[in-house]
Amino acid sequence: MKVAVLGAGAIGAYVGAALHRAGADVHLVARGPHLAAMRRDGVRVLSPRGDFTARAHATDDPGEIGPVDVVFLGLKANSYAACGPLIEPLLHDSTAVVAAQNGIPWWYFHRHDGPYDGLRVESVDPDGAVSAVIAPERAVGCVVYAATELEGPGVVRHLEGTRFSVGEPDRSVSTRCLAFSEAMQAGGLKCPVEPALRNDIWLKLLGNISFNPISALARATMRQMCLHGGTRQVIETMMRETLTVAEALGCEVGVSIERRLAGAERVGDHRTSTLQDLERGKPLELDVLLAAVVELAEITGVEVPTLRTVHAISDLLALRSAA
Repeated sequence: MKVAVLGAGAIGAYVGAALHRAGADVHLVARGPHLAAMRRDGVRVLSPRGDFTARAHATDDPGEIGPVDVVFLGLKANSYAACGPLIEPLLHDSTAVVAAQNGIPWWYFHRHDGPYDGLRVESVDPDGAVSAVIAPERAVGCVVYAATELEGPGVVRHLEGTRFSVGEPDRSVSTRCLAFSEAMQAGGLKCPVEPALRNDIWLKLLGNISFNPISALARATMRQMCLHGGTRQVIETMMRETLTVAEALGCEVGVSIERRLAGAERVGDHRTSTLQDLERGKPLELDVLLAAVVELAEITGVEVPTLRTVHAISDLLALRSAA
C-alpha cells in the first residue's frame, strides 16, 4: 500500500511512522524545521508503548510522490479548501482520502440516506469549497482517539490511545477501509471499521466541542477544566446540548457525560489542540467543532443556548488571534 501523509504533524507523523514500521510505502509531506528533522533523523516516536524511529520518505513537494492508494489527511480542517495544489498530484481514479479531522466533516450528509441526504454544512464546506477540492466520494471518515504532541522537530510524543476508527459515509464495509485497517493494525494501532462512524464522530465531538474552546478561553489543561466546579458545569451543559443535536440526527453516543468527563480528567495536564494552536499563533479550528453544531441545531430545531454563547466568545478569540 502506497500512502501519502499530507500534513505530517503530531498525528500524521505518528500514523506515518506506524505504517512505515509495518512495511507500507509511506511518504510524509511537511515543511520547515520539522521536515528538515524528519529528512535527517526520521520520525522519532516517544511512547509509553515503546520508543521507535521510522525513516520514511519526507518532502514538501507532493509532485515527488505521485499518485498513491491512500492520502492520510493530517491537515487542520480549516485548510482543506486551500489544499488543492498539494493533494492533486497524489490522486488517481481510486485514491481514498482518509480525513483524520475533529468535528463535523464536509462529507457528513454524503450518502446519508435520511431526510438531510446531500445537505451541505456551510460552516465546514462554505459554498462547496472543500467538496470541490476533495470529492466526498473519495472520503473515508476517521475518528482519532490518540493523543500526541510534537515535542520538537521530528519528535512525536505519544501520550495515550491508539484507536483510529474508520468508516464509509454510506455505512458499507468497503475493501479500501479493510485494507487500510489491516495496514494500521500491522503497525501496532487499533483501526476498527465502523459502519456507524457518525456515532463515533459525535462521541469524539462531545469532548472537542466543550474542552477545546474553553481551554483556549481559559488557557487551561484538561485536568484543570474538569476540577474547576463552575467550568465543569458549563462543559456538562455543552455536552448535553450536543447530545440533543446528535439524537435529532439519529445518532447514539452510548457514553454518559460523567464517563466522558472522567476519561478527560484521567488525561491530566494535556493541552487541547486548540490551546496549542492559540499558543503557536495558528488559526483556531472552531468552525468544524462548534459553528457546525450550532448550524445543525438550527436545521433540526434544537435549542443550544450555551453552545451559541461559547461560540460567540470563542469566535471573537479566533478572529483576534488571526489578526
